[in-house]
Amino acid sequence: MSGMGETSNGASCVFCKIARKEIPARVVYEDEHTLAFLDHLPNTAGHTLVIPKKHATNIFDTDAETLIQTMETVRKISPAVRDAVGGKGVHLNSNHGEAAGQIVMHLHFHIIPRHDRSEFEFWPHHEIDQAEADVIVEKIKTALA
Repeated sequence: MSGMGETSNGASCVFCKIARKEIPARVVYEDEHTLAFLDHLPNTAGHTLVIPKKHATNIFDTDAETLIQTMETVRKISPAVRDAVGGKGVHLNSNHGEAAGQIVMHLHFHIIPRHDRSEFEFWPHHEIDQAEADVIVEKIKTALA
């Protein structure tokens, strides 16, 4: 299948197996580089996952081209996912690393249809000391340099 690369863990990766059609999935969209399918344990009806066919663990090791292709698919199918279940919007989510809640170690994005805000809770917000915020800004800028 064109566009499907693998790294050392691609052979055993469940999402790579889905992309290779070794494991069944309810596919809603496929192109040369990406695949979108319904989550088997959905947060809401229509909850869809978008993956690149080329294996990448997460945002930290994917190449720009793969990320762009994957996000183009997210952008393209989000309205169809929303409309298919009568949603009013979608929640886009992607976890990167175990500490962030990533369970399947293959880059993926969730498109979760939402009808209203009562369907989920936002992350808690915390006040931050302005001096601490200034230090964090400088640390991020230094890391980017």
